[in-house]
Amino acid sequence: MSELLWTPSEERITNSNIYKFLRYISEKEKCSFSDYHQLYHWSIKNIEKFWEHIWNYSNIIHKKNYYQVLIDKGIKDSVWFPGAEINFAENLLRHNNDKTALVSYRENYPAVRITYSQLNEIVRKVSNALKNYGVQKGDRVAGYVANVPEAVIAMLATTSLGAVWSSTSPDFGIEGVVDRFGQIEPKILFATKSYYYNGKFISNLDKIFEVKKRIPSIEKVVLIDEYFAFTPTKKQRSEQNEILNFSELLNYPQEDFQFVYPEFDHPVYIMYSSGTTGKPKCIVHGAGGTLLQHYKELVLHTDLKEVDVITYFTTCGWMMWNWLISSLQTGSTIVLIDGNPVSPSNERLWKIIEDEKISIFGTSPKYLTLIEKSGLIPKEKFNLNSLKTILSTGSPLTDANFHWVYENVKEDVLLSSISGGTDIISCFMLGCPILPVYSGEIQCRGLAMKVESWDENGKSLIEEKGELVCTAPFTSRPIFFWNDPDGSKYHQAYFSFYPNVWRHGDYIKINNNGGVIVYGRSDSTLNPGGVRIGTAEIYKIVEAMEEVSDSLVVGKNINGDVEVILFVVFRPDYHLDEELIVKIKDKIRTETTPRHVPAKIYQIKEVPYTISGKKVEIAVSKILNEEEVDNKDALANPHALDQFYNFRKI
Repeated sequence: MSELLWTPSEERITNSNIYKFLRYISEKEKCSFSDYHQLYHWSIKNIEKFWEHIWNYSNIIHKKNYYQVLIDKGIKDSVWFPGAEINFAENLLRHNNDKTALVSYRENYPAVRITYSQLNEIVRKVSNALKNYGVQKGDRVAGYVANVPEAVIAMLATTSLGAVWSSTSPDFGIEGVVDRFGQIEPKILFATKSYYYNGKFISNLDKIFEVKKRIPSIEKVVLIDEYFAFTPTKKQRSEQNEILNFSELLNYPQEDFQFVYPEFDHPVYIMYSSGTTGKPKCIVHGAGGTLLQHYKELVLHTDLKEVDVITYFTTCGWMMWNWLISSLQTGSTIVLIDGNPVSPSNERLWKIIEDEKISIFGTSPKYLTLIEKSGLIPKEKFNLNSLKTILSTGSPLTDANFHWVYENVKEDVLLSSISGGTDIISCFMLGCPILPVYSGEIQCRGLAMKVESWDENGKSLIEEKGELVCTAPFTSRPIFFWNDPDGSKYHQAYFSFYPNVWRHGDYIKINNNGGVIVYGRSDSTLNPGGVRIGTAEIYKIVEAMEEVSDSLVVGKNINGDVEVILFVVFRPDYHLDEELIVKIKDKIRTETTPRHVPAKIYQIKEVPYTISGKKVEIAVSKILNEEEVDNKDALANPHALDQFYNFRKI
């Protein structure tokens, strides 16, 4: 049974954005909503009305208004707000004052601070520079960039012109970058020249020049220094050069700047599938749908206000970066953090929370587990009075993670496990400041997201595990895939299992109280003896053990069945022996079922992860089943795959 860990106070409820929105909707619709669940059920029955209210409530800046909210052609082909013309960047730059917009922390350098008025000025200059370089509506601009202000500025300047932004982090290898950007043919490449990670200086220049050589569409490369304080530069702008420094763009005037106003669903971002099982798919997201969905999630579900300071530890290759930057539309302060989160020590992020008075802190279960096992107790070393919400995504947050946060970080904090993905650049399930928190559960499904758990026959389930599906249109669905003229890749990715219903690829259970438990990816679900098992069910047990640092669960095909294989990384001073094997198996059997118990347990040196921090289960399963693995450049530690070839014949 899930355990109640936190209940919002009456003051927190009545001061929340969603409480005010409840009253707003009640007045507009001439009905009374007493709690979140009533509002949710109304929103999924009145999807068009809901999004029209969000349009008005958010005061979205637009040049032309819509003539209809939704032309419903099913999730994939629906048209949202036809007739409307908006600019994505203008909505993020609606604040123009002396309040701090961005604070940038990176290794080995002092923090950089930029106000909203400075941000507006710099974006106008960079936008005019890009316009001078020939960037127009629909062109692609790519960022091979660290999580620093220049990345945010480049994105805003790009989208101010109606051009399309796509980014990845500088730790990607050449093949990984070419596999992504090569497909979308960017005109300009912003690239981080060098950076520090874990105290080590890393030059990216050789990789940058090789990427330019291999992607002929790139006309100019704009290099970003590892540190730049945005002071005036004396460098002359040089339109003819193919290689420029970011500082040169600031010599362009800000006068004559103009926003370009494309249609509501004009492309704004191109994201990528992980690429661990084939060439990455290029997922294109629309400006208006992204903007409204992010507003709903940040303002209503996360309770983000203008007075807040928000951070999410992310790279520019993960959708959480795009989500975080949308916070600008609220006028809050964003803290950008680059480098190793535990360098020079495991206290780094907690010190930043204290110093910057961060109120909303975004992280991952992997980081929380790492801090727990390091022995650090943040509440004993740092003043965390400002902290009101902790967000976590990337993988399911375990019972142990929930309890550790409330015991060692703060008792009065909203711990929001959130879950969605790159595919929708947002969340299906997430937090709510007026609902209680139960261990191991996501608090609720997102407003106007008609999320259900289905069995293989399309029957909706409650209190049973099933496939995460969405059965009604939502604004942040991809508008299309790049280089997919007939839409077949898009259809195959989400609609080939249940006709006209979005199948996300996660394995979930929806509880009677509206909470959701995620059991991991359904495409890596284990089926020993025909019983479906989510890998997260095993991880949360094994990784709660004091001996274990990390783990990976995969399936190996044996005589028409699947054998569950568990790989374990141990903490120092521990190693795998028969006693520990018995202990692990007994613990799994006791807390789950005999079907969950792995047939074999092996010790490994490290778990392979994608650059966005997800465990690489499918690629390891392919190795064990003697299949080919492509695109290792999508991994943060591709060398970690090599160790699994030794287990093929065992």
